[in-house]
Amino acid sequence: MEFALVDGENFSPSCATLVMPALSIGNVGQLAVDLLIPSAKARRVAYLDEPSVLPCAGNDAFGPDAVGDLALALEEYESPSHGLAFIQQRSPVITGMMISFAKNVANFVSSIGKDHVVILSSLDSGKRRVIDASSDMLYYLSSCNDDGSDPECEKLGWKKLEEYDPSQRLWKCLANLIDGGVLSEDMSDDPEEMTASDYYATLPFSALFFACKAKGLRVSCVLCYCSEGDNMPESFHLAEAVCKLLGQDPEQFHGNGSNGWTIPLSWKSVYGPPPDMSIF
Repeated sequence: MEFALVDGENFSPSCATLVMPALSIGNVGQLAVDLLIPSAKARRVAYLDEPSVLPCAGNDAFGPDAVGDLALALEEYESPSHGLAFIQQRSPVITGMMISFAKNVANFVSSIGKDHVVILSSLDSGKRRVIDASSDMLYYLSSCNDDGSDPECEKLGWKKLEEYDPSQRLWKCLANLIDGGVLSEDMSDDPEEMTASDYYATLPFSALFFACKAKGLRVSCVLCYCSEGDNMPESFHLAEAVCKLLGQDPEQFHGNGSNGWTIPLSWKSVYGPPPDMSIF
C-alpha cells in the first residue's frame, strides 16, 4: 500500500490507536467512523493507494460546508488531541483480494507506528443463533487471548463472539492464508458444506483481525448485529462503544449534534433530497 501525505501533515506518534471499519451489511462500521472523525476533530493526514480497493471520489464528507474538497476511497485521519487515528474506507475490496488487502493494511498500520487497531463491523441479524433480550448487545473479538477473549471488553458488558473458534476449519484456513499458505481443496468455500459459524470467518473483519494480529498489533473487533436499512442508530451505538473502550467521552467532543457528536455533512444526503411536494 502506498500513500501520499497531505501538504504539511505527517503521522503523529501520539496517535497510537487506529480505528477503522470492516465493510459489511448496512455499512455500520463506515458510518461509525464517519461519526468519529469530525467529532474528534481529526484532520486528514494521508490518501492511501491500495490496488485491491475499487476507486471512488466524492465531495467533502465532513463539512461543515461542501467546498469541493474531494474524498477518496481510502484515507487516514488523525486527532492528536484525542490520541486517535482513523482509516476510512468508502468503496469495497475487489472480489478475491481480501487477504491481500488485510495484509497490506496491517503492514501499513505497523509501519506508521500504531500498536492498537480497533475494527468496527456489523453482522447480519439473520445469522443470529439466539435473539438476546437486549437487541443492541455488542460483541467483540480480541487478540489479547488465544480464544479471542478480553477482560476489559467483558467489564464493559460485551460478549465474545461465540462463533470464533481458532481450531475450526475456516478460521484455521484464514490464519493459514494470512501466513502465506495456499487454499487447499479440503478448505474450499463450498456453499453446500458451509455451516452457520463459517459465515463469520468469511467476513472482512476476520481477515483484518488475523492480519493485524500476525504483525504483532493489539486488535479489538467491536461488532453489532443489524439489518439493511437506516443504520444510523447502530452507527452511534458502535461509535459510543469505541469511546468506552478507549476511555473517551463524547461529551468532550463539543459537536453540533446530541451528546457531543458532530454529524457529518454527507449524512444529509444519505437518502437523497426530500420529495418535491408540488407533485402531491
